[in-house]
Amino acid sequence: MPEEVPVLQVDGISKSFDGVEVVSNVSLKIHSGETISILGPSGSGKSTLLRCINWLEKPDRGDVYLAGKRVGRKEDDQLMSDHELASVRTQMGMVFQSFNLWPHFTVLQNVIEAPVHVLGVSKDDAVVRGEHLLVKVGLEAKRDAYPYSLSGGQKQRVAIARALAMSPTVMLFDEPTSALDPELVGEVLSVMRDLAAEGMTMVVVTHEMSFARDVCQEVVFMDDGQVVEQSTPDKFFSNPQTDRAKRFLTRYE
Repeated sequence: MPEEVPVLQVDGISKSFDGVEVVSNVSLKIHSGETISILGPSGSGKSTLLRCINWLEKPDRGDVYLAGKRVGRKEDDQLMSDHELASVRTQMGMVFQSFNLWPHFTVLQNVIEAPVHVLGVSKDDAVVRGEHLLVKVGLEAKRDAYPYSLSGGQKQRVAIARALAMSPTVMLFDEPTSALDPELVGEVLSVMRDLAAEGMTMVVVTHEMSFARDVCQEVVFMDDGQVVEQSTPDKFFSNPQTDRAKRFLTRYE
């Protein structure tokens, strides 16, 4: 039988800034329903890799494929237009460290804005979907609240609901708990655990070792822009194969 087409495939992605290569020849495959974590020290290229995947940063070399279709470039190697790229990005939900909510919109308005104005969903249908998603992230009581009145954890859960409202093929998380007070981390990770259990395909850049160990099917460890080690969580956390990964993990023992 032919191999299943990965939901997301990264082939040899490299990216430099000011002559310094921060992502170097990285390749990944993520299949439907998988959650993979990307771990590594600060400055190892994790977030830049994630931004290259959805072409918020244009890779210098390499290709990204979403459900077998090339992202960012057409088959004739010409760059996609901004409109074409925006259409592709609707299939890749992105959750950032900062919440990026519209301060003048209520929670529900934040969730339904893009489906209505980007996807052309009717407002009534978007509201029904939005309310369902707010229940999913435990914020149905905050539908009419404004972002200024929310905690950091609540804002991040709204950001997750907003990304899910676009019905993405894959979710990308860029250290979604790093800006939160420690006591608020758990409520965001709980939502992400539920999404993984429901079969959402996710790529998670994180420093939350328990999430990587308990939820993910694969761990990718990066350092100095390169993938140093890639394995199952059990193997990575119990028997890392590289000295660099061993040194990294000693910080969390």
